[in-house]
This record gives sequence, C-alpha cells and structure tokens, in this order.
Amino acid sequence: MRRIIEPFRIKVVEPIRFTEPEEREAVLRAAGFNLFKVPSESVIIDLLTDSGTGAMSAQQWAGVMRGDESYAGSPSFERFEAAVKDITGFRHVIPTHQGRAAERILASTLVKAGDVVPNNTHFDTTRANIEAVGATALDLPCDESRDLFAPGDFKGNIHLEALDRTLHKFQGHVPFAMITVTNNGGGGQPVSMANIREASAICRRHGVPFYLDACRFAENAFFIRTREPGYRETPLLEIAREMFSYADGCTMSAKKDGLVNIGGFLCSNDDALTRQEEELLILTEGFPTYGGLAGRDLEAIAIGLYEALDLPYQEYRASSTSYLGENIVAAGIPVVQPPGGHAIYVDAGSMLPHIPASLYPGQALVIELYREGGIRTVEIGSVMFGKRDTETGAELPARFELVRLAIPRRVYTKSQIDYVVDVFRDLSARRDGIRGVRIVEQPQRLRHFSARFEPV
Repeated sequence: MRRIIEPFRIKVVEPIRFTEPEEREAVLRAAGFNLFKVPSESVIIDLLTDSGTGAMSAQQWAGVMRGDESYAGSPSFERFEAAVKDITGFRHVIPTHQGRAAERILASTLVKAGDVVPNNTHFDTTRANIEAVGATALDLPCDESRDLFAPGDFKGNIHLEALDRTLHKFQGHVPFAMITVTNNGGGGQPVSMANIREASAICRRHGVPFYLDACRFAENAFFIRTREPGYRETPLLEIAREMFSYADGCTMSAKKDGLVNIGGFLCSNDDALTRQEEELLILTEGFPTYGGLAGRDLEAIAIGLYEALDLPYQEYRASSTSYLGENIVAAGIPVVQPPGGHAIYVDAGSMLPHIPASLYPGQALVIELYREGGIRTVEIGSVMFGKRDTETGAELPARFELVRLAIPRRVYTKSQIDYVVDVFRDLSARRDGIRGVRIVEQPQRLRHFSARFEPV
C-alpha cells in the first residue's frame, strides 16, 4: 500500500503554549469543568470541533483579498452563488453566517408546534431549532448503528421502514424530512447513495419535502466512492451532485466542508418558500446577497467547497482520522467502528463502566483528557442529548455515552496526533479511578455549551 501524505505544505505556523497539570486543574475549576469555557490558549491539542477550526488554503486567502464588501449586489456573492449552484443544483441559495442560522430560518418558516421532523440523527443545533418552535425532532437511525463496534459501510443511514411509517402516522404534520451527511450524532458514519435515493422516493410518495444537512457532504461523497458499488471511478463532484439531486433543499455549515472559519447557506427549489426565507433573513441576518457574511467570507466558501471535493485531500483526511482511531484502539480504548471521516468517537460508557449514565461518563472522560494532557474534546452523550420525562421529571439518558475527537482540517501533524494517542495510553492505565460528575447549573436548551459541573 502506498503511504498517504498531507497533500499540502505548511506556510504559516501558530505557536502552542504548553501548560502544566497544576494550571490545567485551576482552569478546569474556573470553567466549572466545562471544556467550552476553557480559554483556547490553555489548550494544547484542540479536538473540540472541526467546525470553523480548519486552516484555509493560499487560494482561499487570495480570494479573501478579492472580497467585495458592497452591501448589495456584490460580485463576491455572485461567485459564491455560482459555486453553490454548480455543486448542489438548487435554484435558490441564501447565505447565512453559519449553519444554525440556516436551520433557524428553515424551522421558523416551515415548522409549527406539534409537527414531527424525522432525521437519521439530528445534531444539537438542528434539534434545538426544531424543538424551539414546539415540534419534535425524531431520530430514525438504521439498525446497523445499534452495535457501535460491528463493521458496516454505511451505519449513518436513515431507517427507511421507520421513515415510511412516520410519514404515514403523522401525515399532514411532517413539514420536511432530513438526512444528515455524514451522521455526526451517530458516530460520524456515512450515508449511502442508495439510502438517500430511497429516502427521497419515500418522501415524494408522501408529498413531504426532503432535505440534506450537508455540513460534511464531501466526506460523505468520498465514502460513497470508496465503499458503494458503482462509484469507484466517479469524481467526488459528480457524486455530490447526485446526492443533492434527490433533495428539495439543504442546510449547510460551510465551517465544515466549506473549509472556512465562518459561513453557511440554505438552499431550496421552492420559489414561494425562498421568498419567505429571504424576508426572515433580511430581518435577522442581512441582505440576501451577503446574509450576515463579509464578501471575503463568500469568496473563501466558493473556493473551499471545491477544495473539499479534491480526492487526494479526502484520502489524506480519511486515512489520518483512521490512524488516530486504530492507535487508540490498540491502547485498549473502545472506539465506534468503523472510524468516521471527521472524528473518532470513543465509547465512554464502555471505557468507564463504573460510571452510570446519571453521572455522565462522557463528560468525565472529557475532563480527564484535558487534565492529563491539555486535550480538549466534546461529550456526545447524556449531557448533550439527555432529556427529561415529561410526566416524572426524571432524566432519560442518551442512546450512547460518546466522546468525539473532532479533527480540524489541515491543522495538526502526525506527531501531534501521536501525542493524543500517548495521552490515551496513560489515561487507560488509570481509568478505574476516573470519577463521574454532576450538573450544578444548566440552561433550558443546549446545556452542554454552558452547564457547570462538579466531580462526584
């Protein structure tokens, strides 16, 4: 097998400030043991998210210099719009400052109280925006996803039979259905073209619009090329175009597969709906030719969307992510299999079986990774997705207790990833002594961003 190397050269570097255990302990206590509240200068390796944390290319920085900052009718918007239309094929493109703004506009215009919105797995802000208008965000993951460690090419698929039943049961109360590619809340697993195609057909039979949450569309296209029969020689751009062709619209955080630090968009083929969305955009985000973004950001997105579809780049990204997963598995750490494209998901519930879900094993592991090595990660378990029983008030745990190691694009080198592996080895040796945590303060929604914890 040929060695896959980084398909780029490093041109600018940023220094990392190394911290000592005593400082990290003080930082944790000041932050209420919530890694979202930890200053980035106190982090050695930051795997909190791959959203907006990547490095832009020389071509993107050149585009930034060309950005036109006219309030209306900017040529930067025209280049952005042309790129999005070329890749997605949608008639209407609305720029937003990031993906959650697109989700909010979509939910505010299409969804009403009592509605049900099915998805393979809603991620945090998608779910919150749907629930904020009084609707239910319903997850319909495929059966294969139930076993975290079993091999499977497309464990991110939506459950097609459950989707059909849902659309029949809630007829007239499903404003749209959605598939998230790749399935971030389900371990970063990809979705097959066949699954997208059939989900689209089911929605059309029921007269329900079908959307893609397209944050990582290019990574999903890469997995389709490498795993799905019939696509082995197909360019990623053509695969992406086919994926979008089955949808009526999409939301997008360009901070992922747009390879930029800020930005997103909302697409549709519905003329009347787009007029409603643009009215809300003007009210809350900005004029439809900038949508809360600077012209330079629009330029960078237009370039980054194509760079994400570069095959050598995707080969490098997938192999480097797998490298991290394989090496921490060798250190005895249970990891969702197969490795995802943008992140490795550690099963904290299996790694720390002595900590019950009520004491948040995922958050406990997040804290220990920072305490041990200054590594920042994020819990994707009962802190992020736990719910309260409406009758008893008791907290219902999440499906899995995961910790996500999200890898920023074009940022870290192999030796830095090896450092992460070393920290996991050290942590594994003392896993039995890791304690759970309790929540001492939390907001009503999206509590993982600002809750405060204390060790038990």
